[in-house]
Amino acid sequence: MGELTRREEIAAADPDILFADGFDDALIGYTDSWGAENSRCIRAVYDYTKCVEVLTNRDGASYEDAVEYLEFNTLGAYVGARTPVFVHIT
Repeated sequence: MGELTRREEIAAADPDILFADGFDDALIGYTDSWGAENSRCIRAVYDYTKCVEVLTNRDGASYEDAVEYLEFNTLGAYVGARTPVFVHIT
């Protein structure tokens, strides 16, 4: 069997983790913290800039369209305590 992908490694930490579909190339890790009701909460972490690059390179979107799509359709979609995190790396 080959090496695990980053997504598979993260899913091994929490099989209930939620991922942002189509952005595996921007997946950089996961958070590990405590959430509501004193429960462990693991969240997938993505590089915001790499997400924009995925949309421009893969989908041919302009920079402006990629940012608008990402902001509205991805960052604007709260799906509970395991909603993925998008970081701006400076």
